[in-house]
Amino acid sequence: QVQLVASGGGPVQAGDSLRLSCTAPGPVFGSYAIGWFRQAPGRDRDFVAPTRHFVASINWSGEDTYYSDTVKGRFTISRDNTQNTVYLQLTTVKPEDTGNYYCAAAHQFYRSDSHEPYGYWGQGTQVTVAS
Repeated sequence: QVQLVASGGGPVQAGDSLRLSCTAPGPVFGSYAIGWFRQAPGRDRDFVAPTRHFVASINWSGEDTYYSDTVKGRFTISRDNTQNTVYLQLTTVKPEDTGNYYCAAAHQFYRSDSHEPYGYWGQGTQVTVAS
């Protein structure tokens, strides 16, 4: 069981930078791959929960990372297992980066946009980018 806590969100202006953190207590954190997902605000007209869009992921050691095309070159994922923390550095943010950012843990690292491998999810931290 991994209890993830995401933090660091807030209101920013387009072009600004922001760093999100994902932490979890316990020695097992360092054995999990961690992914970040963004959930856009609101719901669709059928009241289905909005999709959580893949942002970036990192393997247990930090040596392998994977990014969505929309953030590649602007966002950087990293981790410090001595601090039980994974970071997501956002730079040159855009209004379309707005959303609730969730971190999630998976037993294996995949170069994939799918949320299915992730069995543990944090509560999310809101990022709002004004134009």
